[in-house]
Amino acid sequence: MTLLGLELYWWLVIAIILVISIPFKIKFMKWWGKRQQEKKNSQRGKWGDDE
Repeated sequence: MTLLGLELYWWLVIAIILVISIPFKIKFMKWWGKRQQEKKNSQRGKWGDDE
């Protein structure tokens, strides 16, 4: 059985990869936001160039 030129099992493989990658993306986005907030807080109160 094919759907858009790919066999059904390839669609299952793609779906499984997406389902597994979503929690990693969420975890990365939370880590990145926390890192950016820490960088912003560490720049506060310093003299010199504003970045």
